[in-house]
Amino acid sequence: MRLFCGVVAWIAIGAAAVFIIRSEKQLAALGADGRAFDLHAREVADALSDLRAAQQAYVAAGQGVTFWMPKVAQTSDAIGSSIAALRAAATSPGARQAIDEAVTTLAGFAAVDKRARDYLQSGQLLMAGDVIFTEGDQTAASAARQVEASRLAEHRALDASEANVRKQEAIALAAAGGVSAVVVLLLGVSGSMQTESDSPLSIATKGHAELDLRQPQPSRAVSPVLKTAAQLCTDFARMRDIHDLQQLLERASDVMDAVGLVVWLGNSNGAELHPVLTHGYNDDTRARLPNVPRTANNAAAAAFRSGDVQIVLSRPGGAQGAIVAPILGAQGCIGALSAEIRGGGEASESVQALAAIIAAQLAGVLAGPRAESADTRAAASS
Repeated sequence: MRLFCGVVAWIAIGAAAVFIIRSEKQLAALGADGRAFDLHAREVADALSDLRAAQQAYVAAGQGVTFWMPKVAQTSDAIGSSIAALRAAATSPGARQAIDEAVTTLAGFAAVDKRARDYLQSGQLLMAGDVIFTEGDQTAASAARQVEASRLAEHRALDASEANVRKQEAIALAAAGGVSAVVVLLLGVSGSMQTESDSPLSIATKGHAELDLRQPQPSRAVSPVLKTAAQLCTDFARMRDIHDLQQLLERASDVMDAVGLVVWLGNSNGAELHPVLTHGYNDDTRARLPNVPRTANNAAAAAFRSGDVQIVLSRPGGAQGAIVAPILGAQGCIGALSAEIRGGGEASESVQALAAIIAAQLAGVLAGPRAESADTRAAASS
């Protein structure tokens, strides 16, 4: 029975792992499709800008229509090919509809261009300029807006697909965890029943004369870091106000032997991180802490994007090392905890684990209504 339970647990974990790997490949494909669509959309937008400029050159001083008319025709053909590729890359109905509208608008631009050429051939330069700078300019700008609308619609569809895949991954992990928990419970109950059946009382009631003289095994000592982490978690649960939170950050900094801690919180749209709480830094340093864009090339932004702990190793005679742990809530990563560590302690697995535990506790504090984040920042700055 114990072997069977173990096999079931391993099957559940293996199935979840296979599903996660396939899901991540699917997400990578979605990301590649999104980048390809963006590239085609930018190419079309740039070509539309060139088309407007080339048509306006019809009536510009010192320019000749013999050069610019073929240029407009060539650019129009290139835009037609690019829009066809853009529509083939679109995966959402909204994006395809916007692209179809852009195609219709470009057909109108061709009619406007024909009228402008007719005016030029008949010598009516003012009428040609009026058509070019009113109808032609507006038509090209409208086509550019429709291409941008298709890009936004495609991004929304890709984000929805990614969210659905992430939800399926969470369900798979929860199912595997549930099966494993049930297996552990069954094995624990089985072990307890076996211990009870072999106890001295059971032996005595069965009429055996021998006594169980085995000495109890000494319990293993608990790691000081584990005891400290347990106490911090307990105190986080009992925290009442921002003053208590600052004291907890101070204790966590002492345990990790950190020079200072910074708690970063993402804004409402997740575009950048704001420093909302600090410990170990003076007022001048706190005032100079910048907001960190999500796309920045640093450890805080990397932890915010990936949801993984980031390690910055110290350099001999240079800057201190650091650990950045993501603050993960139910809706994803909401911020990061950065700790500047003394003496190369950032390489210690215990320190890394403690940073992750503190970040998890901060998630419970900071993952409330986002409207409260402004109050937290104000209290932290005071």
